[in-house]
Amino acid sequence: MDMTTHDMPTLFAQLGLDNSPSDITAFIASHKIPADISLSAASFWSNAQASFLIENWKQDADWCVVIDELNVLLRH
Repeated sequence: MDMTTHDMPTLFAQLGLDNSPSDITAFIASHKIPADISLSAASFWSNAQASFLIENWKQDADWCVVIDELNVLLRH
């Protein structure tokens, strides 16, 4: 049974990013995605990060809610 908390700090950790509240705020402030680009196609993701986002979104996994939240936060 997966007991992982699916929140923003855990998503950032899963993506291999620093995940303190200040690190998350700084990442969101410095990374923006135009409306015509999908979240996973943003140029700042590695292939592994993009794959994680795509696969978990396609599977409607527990990560979907927080991935969607990140998507909204990264838009202009």
